[in-house]
Amino acid sequence: MQVLNILSQIWKSGANIYLDKKDDRIAIKDQHLIPSEVMQAAEENFQAIDDWFKSWKDESAEKITLQKMIYQICGWQKNDRLNDWYVADEDSLMMFIDWTVVLAKNGWKDLYEDHRQYENGESNEMARELYKRAVIYAKKGA
Repeated sequence: MQVLNILSQIWKSGANIYLDKKDDRIAIKDQHLIPSEVMQAAEENFQAIDDWFKSWKDESAEKITLQKMIYQICGWQKNDRLNDWYVADEDSLMMFIDWTVVLAKNGWKDLYEDHRQYENGESNEMARELYKRAVIYAKKGA
């Protein structure tokens, strides 16, 4: 089972799995909500999950914001601020969709596959613009 598929099932269960910043280890909140077959898959793929989380540790705020946007659209992790932004700024939502189209043209066909390997100059430029828009929206709401 793919890492993002396992993680999405954990998040959709209402539990949270994350890299704890205190000790750089995988942590799970509300583990009792995770179906046993999903928990078993997570245990069997623990190293891949750990590697995936650690691969995001040093990513830019821009890339992390885009990651959160994907998770919100997919329904994997709820993010009210992103949802409010999508509703308030249709142009940014459409730009996000266009960004995913560029990734798809570069070969990203599976939501459960890490999109970063399909980035190129065009998608990176769009990502920068989306991040700028997100920051401006967040500052307006602060």
